[in-house]
Amino acid sequence: MYSRKIVPPDFIVPEKIEKSEFTLKPLTVRDIIKDYDAVMSSVDHLKGLMDDSGWPEGLTIEENLIDLGWHQREFTEKHSFAYTILSPSNHECIGCCYIYPSENKEFEVQAFYWIRQNMLSDGLEDRFGNFFKEWIKNDWPFKSAEFPGRD
Repeated sequence: MYSRKIVPPDFIVPEKIEKSEFTLKPLTVRDIIKDYDAVMSSVDHLKGLMDDSGWPEGLTIEENLIDLGWHQREFTEKHSFAYTILSPSNHECIGCCYIYPSENKEFEVQAFYWIRQNMLSDGLEDRFGNFFKEWIKNDWPFKSAEFPGRD
């Protein structure tokens, strides 16, 4: 786990953002079924998008539950932030976004996002990416954010 909070102690972390095309909520273990379905239906799209580990190839539901527990704990400790991206009806996970401490010393944070593979053709991932970049720039206390693989 990261040893430092990435936001000031008095920063109020957004808990829910509602837009016409999606809702953002903190990713928790309660999201296991919806999240696992979104991840496993998007394996080809996700491979190499976050890092070069090959994730999520071969991911089990148990491993995903462990990941979600880690994300939930990191969020409560303000060490990193992971959000589930839900459909407007909140019935389907349509992707996720993450804000991590940067491994690149030129930036404070690294931010990642993805939308389900079967929803890429309508440009939602690009529209979400534009929103996400502006949201981090305008509503978070970071001076510099990097979007690896997207900038």
